[in-house]
Amino acid sequence: MLPSANSLFARLFALFLLAIALAHLLAMLWLHYYGHPLGQPPLPPPPPLMGADWPYGAGGPERLWPKPDAPPPLDFGGPKVLLGLQLVALVAAAWFGARLLTRPIRQLSAAAERLSDNLDSPPLIEQGPEELCQAARTFNAMQRRIREQVSQRSRILTAVSHDLRTPLARMKLRVEQVDDEGLRQRLAQDLGEMATLLESTLSYVQAQSASEPWQRLDVQALVESLVENAQDNGADARVEGQCTPLSVQPLALRSCLSNLLGNALRYAGQVSIQLQDSATHLEIRVCDQGPGIPEAQREAVFEPFFRVEASRNRDSGGTGLGLTLAREAARRQGGDLHLEETLGGGLTAVLRLPRQRVDISKTG
Repeated sequence: MLPSANSLFARLFALFLLAIALAHLLAMLWLHYYGHPLGQPPLPPPPPLMGADWPYGAGGPERLWPKPDAPPPLDFGGPKVLLGLQLVALVAAAWFGARLLTRPIRQLSAAAERLSDNLDSPPLIEQGPEELCQAARTFNAMQRRIREQVSQRSRILTAVSHDLRTPLARMKLRVEQVDDEGLRQRLAQDLGEMATLLESTLSYVQAQSASEPWQRLDVQALVESLVENAQDNGADARVEGQCTPLSVQPLALRSCLSNLLGNALRYAGQVSIQLQDSATHLEIRVCDQGPGIPEAQREAVFEPFFRVEASRNRDSGGTGLGLTLAREAARRQGGDLHLEETLGGGLTAVLRLPRQRVDISKTG
């Protein structure tokens, strides 16, 4: 099956045909104006025929028709000019062809990055060569299916949570009627954990599907306010360093920092937040002197509902979603979150945010 005239293949094929024709045309023009066979000028016209009535006397035609001198060297390099012209034409065609070929890939890459940041990002424009239109249609259909699946999952979890709250409330009332004090406390603790886990799961789903506009925020003021709130509650918290405002999603960043601050206070009882600003990025280090996390498990704790059995478990109040929500919020800002050991023992959560936010919608 032959490709149509509007396909990317046909456009590239026509471009290279045009480049070859242009290269040959330039060569022909150069030969017409400057070139000669073997680099020699044309031979002079032959002398007139000699007869008995030769009117010019003795000496023959040599006297009036001297032999030409050796031809001067050409100023244009001979055949090298032909090769140079053809090379220039083909290189230009290859450059434009590569641009034409990679432009759809850049557009798809930019659309994929937009989709990873926001499921409600605008779809790709379905125009251009047939291959690009087909890829755009497929990508837009995939985006619609992802949105539908996420929306359906959110609806299901919301409905389940609503249905579970009622029996949980009834069970709490019935637990109060248990005569055995120890059994009543254990049952109440289990019900409390179920309610906390349910609320955390809903928060996780809502955070994944949430879309928040970007704003220029005074991050230092945000961190200081969180630390002051913790100090008002009797916590050992402090902040060091300074930073200038930057463009973020305020609610997502506040949620991220609140989770990190709460984890440090829950497991270590104290926290120190360090602001390290630079021209390219802002680094927020949340340090504690608690039990820490083994190096082999520092990446696994970002998985939903994962808990470190030895030092961080359900008895301390965690549900295994705090760090998951914090990392996802950090990545929605274009940054990232990782864990490392605090100097002297403990755990440090390193939140790294870029200073320059790339407008992905204008790339490609």
